[in-house]
Amino acid sequence: MTQSPAKYDVIAIGNAIVDVIARADDAFLATHALTKGGMQLVDAEMAELLYSEMGAAVEISGGSAANTLAGLAAFGKSCAFIGQVRDDQLGQVFAHDIRALGIDFDTPVRTAEPPTARCLIMVTPDAQRTMNTFLGASQFLPAQALDKDMIQAAQILYLEGYLWDPEEPRAAMRTAIAYAKEAGRKVAFTLSADFVIARHRADFLAMIEEGLIDILFSNDDEIRALTELDDFEAAVAAIAPKVPVLVCTCGENGAIAIVDGVRSETPAAVVERIVDTTGAGDLFAAGFLTGYVDGLSVEDSLKLGAIAAAEVISHYGARPEEDLKLLRVKKLG
Repeated sequence: MTQSPAKYDVIAIGNAIVDVIARADDAFLATHALTKGGMQLVDAEMAELLYSEMGAAVEISGGSAANTLAGLAAFGKSCAFIGQVRDDQLGQVFAHDIRALGIDFDTPVRTAEPPTARCLIMVTPDAQRTMNTFLGASQFLPAQALDKDMIQAAQILYLEGYLWDPEEPRAAMRTAIAYAKEAGRKVAFTLSADFVIARHRADFLAMIEEGLIDILFSNDDEIRALTELDDFEAAVAAIAPKVPVLVCTCGENGAIAIVDGVRSETPAAVVERIVDTTGAGDLFAAGFLTGYVDGLSVEDSLKLGAIAAAEVISHYGARPEEDLKLLRVKKLG
C-alpha cells in the first residue's frame, strides 16, 4: 500500500504520571524499607505516606514514554501522546505540562476513581533514584480512547513496556499495533524493567517472533532477562536476528545497535557530574529515534542518544533542561 504523509514523527502510548522528585538519604530509604535504585509499585495509602514524609520536591509530568516524547519534542520532532489521567489536579498538571512542550494530547479524561498516577522518586547523594509508583488512572486506558487516524498519521508508534502490565491498556496497545501495521508504520517497543519482562516474557517474545516490533529498546539487564541468558552477547545474538533494529544501552559502557544484522557502538557521553539517573534510558531512546527519523547513520543516532542521556542525568528530573537542538549541532555538527 502507498503510505500517506506522516503528520507526526512519533506517537507514544504510556503511563500518564506526575513525577515528584526529592533528595533523600539512605536512612530514609531504610526507614521505609525501600530498595535503593529500584522501582516498586505502591498503593494509594503508601503513596500518601511517602509523599507526606518526603522533603521539598520538584513536581513535573513524567512517565517513561512521555519522557521520551519530551526529548523528541526538544529535538524539534512532531509528537503526540496517548495516556489516561483522571479529571483531578494532577491530571490537569500532566496535561498542561505535556501540551506546553508542543506534544498533542487529546485522550479523554477519566471521571471515576482512581486518581491520576504519580511516581515518588527519592534521589540519594550518589545520584541513584529509588522510584515508588502509584499507577492510578493510567492503568485504565481503554481501546476506545485510541484515535486510529492519529496513530496511523505517525511514522513510529512507540510503546512503553511498563503499561503492558494491566489488562485494559495492554489490549489498547495491541489494537494500536494493528492500526500502525495496517498503515505500514513502524512499531517501537521499550522493555522498561525486569519485573515487567518476568510477567510478560512470553507475550514479548511472541510479538518479536510475529514481526510486530520493528525497533526494540532494552538495557543490558533487560535483554538478559528477556532471553533468560546470563551472557550479554549471547542474549543480543538471540534477539538481534528477529528484529530489524535492536538498541541496547549498557550504562557507563555506552550502547550498541544492531540494524539489519550490522552492529554499531557508541561510548557513553562524558558527564561532568551525575546528579540523577532518572530518565536516562527514556532520553537515550529520544535521541536515537530523532536520528532514525532524520535518516542519520546508526552511529550518529546512537551518539545522539548518548548526548540526550548525558544531559538528563546532569540535573534532577527526567526532562531535558538544555536546548537539545543546540547540543546536537555542537556535538554532532
